[in-house]
Amino acid sequence: MNYPHLFSPYTLGSLGLKNRTVVSSLTRASASDEGLVTPAMVQYYESFAQGGWGLIATEATYVDLQYSQGYLNQPGIASQAQAESWREVVRAVHAHGTPIYMQLFHGGAVNQGNHWVQGSIAPSAIAPKGTQISRYRGNGGPFQTPREITPKEIHAVIDSFALAAQRAIEAGFDGVEIHGANGYLPDQFLTTYTNQRHDLYNGDVRHRLRFHLQLLQAVRAAIPGQLLGVRLSQTKVNDLEYVWPGQMEDARVIFSEIAQTGVDFIHVAAHQGLAPVFGSTQSLSGLAKTFSGLPVIANGKLQDPALANQALVDGEGDLVSIGKGALADAHWAAKVQAGLAPIEFHLDMISPYATLENRAQWMKPQG
Repeated sequence: MNYPHLFSPYTLGSLGLKNRTVVSSLTRASASDEGLVTPAMVQYYESFAQGGWGLIATEATYVDLQYSQGYLNQPGIASQAQAESWREVVRAVHAHGTPIYMQLFHGGAVNQGNHWVQGSIAPSAIAPKGTQISRYRGNGGPFQTPREITPKEIHAVIDSFALAAQRAIEAGFDGVEIHGANGYLPDQFLTTYTNQRHDLYNGDVRHRLRFHLQLLQAVRAAIPGQLLGVRLSQTKVNDLEYVWPGQMEDARVIFSEIAQTGVDFIHVAAHQGLAPVFGSTQSLSGLAKTFSGLPVIANGKLQDPALANQALVDGEGDLVSIGKGALADAHWAAKVQAGLAPIEFHLDMISPYATLENRAQWMKPQG
């Protein structure tokens, strides 16, 4: 067998997976203005199920009709109409025997397009670093300065995640993942320079982790017995340099405390892939396994199947999620397993916009 570890079966929660490849969450910004799933999205997700993957994650999906949406034409799970629109995706994917979970999202300060409200909220009234992301229809200028979220709003946001998780399970998804990474709202609480609060949500790493913990506990209570994971990272979409200030001790606290919430897995995103961190011999994914004792999905620069397979051999993760490889070729998994070369990723696939329409245009024969 080509890459035997990568294509060995695995049990995640109660899900029996045919292999250890996971389609990473990929923002496509191709829903309707109201956040409803389109026919093109159904075909998109079904193509992965046809392409031999073991598990599929949805793109980041916003959880309320307030401040959670971060990108124009991002899909939602904030209303019954939005939830119903996802049913066809689940049906199409399940028809091929592939499980799929939904990633739940709140953009917080990193908001460059919201259909429902004006403004943004965040732990503190601090404008995000960097500039808006043009491939997601950002204007290339600075992000707006958010309003500081109130304690009452914090609890309302947590409730919205729990309700969204329930809608996702009712729509037929095999589980949910909380997007706690990459500079979005939960990660803004964890990050020192975006959290300048003067309450129990700021202080040492345990205080800054409080929002994550309360959120995961609430979702766990809302969907008992269902698959629940969380995505974590150090870097952000608008800051590729950030490192947890406490380094190894922060990693120990974060991963061990997260494990106590009842989550089933941790999904670790790393801009530098599986490079060792904090002067250790392990990647951030490896440290997540060591400190949490939970199944870990490793992510970052793993579209090379030899690297993905070796990550599993080395114990840096239990599964691997692939972003660029999946975006370039929905049949990446089947082709790699068969010893065939998948289509290689090219920046034109997400230029000028990272949409399904742009991808379809790129794939059309030229001439």
